[in-house]
Amino acid sequence: MRKVAAIFLCLGVAMILAAGCQKKSENVKIGVAGPMTGDQSKMGTDFKNGVSLAVEEWNARGGVLGKKVEIIIGDDQHDPKQAVSVANKIVNEGAVGIIGHFNSSCSIPASDIYVRGNIPMISPGSTNPQLTEKGYRNVFRVCGRDDQQGKVAADFVNGQLKVKKIAVIHDKTTYGQGLADEFRKALGEKAEVIFYGGIVQGDKDFKGVLTSIREKKPELLFFGGIYPEMGLLVRQARELGIKAPFMSGDGSIDPKFVEIAGAQAAEGTYLTFSPDPKNIASAKDFISKYTTKYGEIGPYSVYAYDAANIMLTAIAAAKTTEGEKIVDKLHSLEFNGTMGSIKFDDKGDVTVAPYVVWVTEDGKFVEKWKP
Repeated sequence: MRKVAAIFLCLGVAMILAAGCQKKSENVKIGVAGPMTGDQSKMGTDFKNGVSLAVEEWNARGGVLGKKVEIIIGDDQHDPKQAVSVANKIVNEGAVGIIGHFNSSCSIPASDIYVRGNIPMISPGSTNPQLTEKGYRNVFRVCGRDDQQGKVAADFVNGQLKVKKIAVIHDKTTYGQGLADEFRKALGEKAEVIFYGGIVQGDKDFKGVLTSIREKKPELLFFGGIYPEMGLLVRQARELGIKAPFMSGDGSIDPKFVEIAGAQAAEGTYLTFSPDPKNIASAKDFISKYTTKYGEIGPYSVYAYDAANIMLTAIAAAKTTEGEKIVDKLHSLEFNGTMGSIKFDDKGDVTVAPYVVWVTEDGKFVEKWKP
């Protein structure tokens, strides 16, 4: 009797293990990681929506490698430690590719986890050069870099605004301070940085630092950081009587910035970002589908959508979920993106990274200048 029971027990365990293995191979899993909750959740939601739309389209066509595509969502709350925890979770749950993270301060430490797992990672929004300068072959981004973005901002300031006294503020993060440093470096000798200093991300009252800046009479204030702090800085600067325009980067170009600052205070703010997808023919189909399903597209909805399509195209071309072979395809292929053709260089950066300058007018973002 004991022998019979033991046989049935072994058979039961074997069936459970077989079922577990079968379940694991049912779908092709890709992770999407970013700040899904908290004060930057708008960016995380844009990521999730863009990836979800791409995955839905692939699944409607039969998936990839004959299997349905499944999304694993990771909320890093724009915290570097949480990002590492999220990365480990996504890897352990069987993801074969990662779309994320948003913040450079999260993408850089998380990339260490993905490289150990031999899993390709495409960031839709991390612009700090360090991300691809580490030499990890499996790390890519579909956005540009801060050294490119900072130069475009400086060229606009020097050549178009021609201001001479500039205050530079940053949020002390990898992204924010990195962008501020690149902008300051690119200014060269044509303008004087009369103030350079950092604020703490998450703080709400910046009137102390703004009062110090006001006394120096800047002609422009540049901020390296994200829209929650940018909105408060602009609003409080206007309350203190500072009339000089603000300028910031891709982390601030979101309707939430105008909402926080107020349309009147935000008027005339300059921002660097990629061209308006509404003016690009290849983006029209995406815009129509996205707005029907989710409403207004966010700044990084397009990038997340392209990143997911690129990842799935590489998996299909590799004919396997083996990380090394997917990475080979990511490096060798040219992809048709929403914003145009996308090709990666040896570092994992896009070979063409267009940045233009936008301006806030009547509560909306409008393209202002193209280098």
